[in-house]
Amino acid sequence: MNKLLVGILSVALSSTASAALKPGDMAPDFSTQASLAGKAFTFALNDALKKGPVVVYFYPSAYTGGCNLQAHTFAVNKEKFDAAGASIVGVSLDSITRLNDFSADPNYCAGKIAVASDADGKIAKSYDLKIGEAKVTAKDTRGIAIDHGFAERTTFVVTPDKKIAAVIGDMTPEENANKALEIVQQLNAKKK
Repeated sequence: MNKLLVGILSVALSSTASAALKPGDMAPDFSTQASLAGKAFTFALNDALKKGPVVVYFYPSAYTGGCNLQAHTFAVNKEKFDAAGASIVGVSLDSITRLNDFSADPNYCAGKIAVASDADGKIAKSYDLKIGEAKVTAKDTRGIAIDHGFAERTTFVVTPDKKIAAVIGDMTPEENANKALEIVQQLNAKKK
């Protein structure tokens, strides 16, 4: 392993969430319904990895304060992720119907970020993330009831060889997205 990758891993490990999967582990593959710009499609991690690194970010729920900010931060930086050769997919326990709205919302995903439905929590569990119980009184920022559990906010940067290059957690939603960008830019620089 070269010095740059060790440096990236050291930075990422300093902000790792309680996830059991660590840098160097193989990323679990998944295929699920996702939405981009309000249109549902099937997202498959292995297919996305054929194009370059993938930032897989787990978040509690669409239309909640931190998740709105995180999606917005990814969306406004989408061109920078593209320039680094990386794609982005958000994963939550939201239904595809909620995600169709969220992915098209100009204030958040803005039609730029794909968000995937993990309604049964199997994808989050495969990444060893904690899932909190749904709260009976939980409502989103639109006043609509949230009827599902919440995966912990954790971001994985996955390289085309299907390995986890970095795990990002224990940061604000905005810092989380910015750290993911920094890591994919460093990976891209190393490639050149």
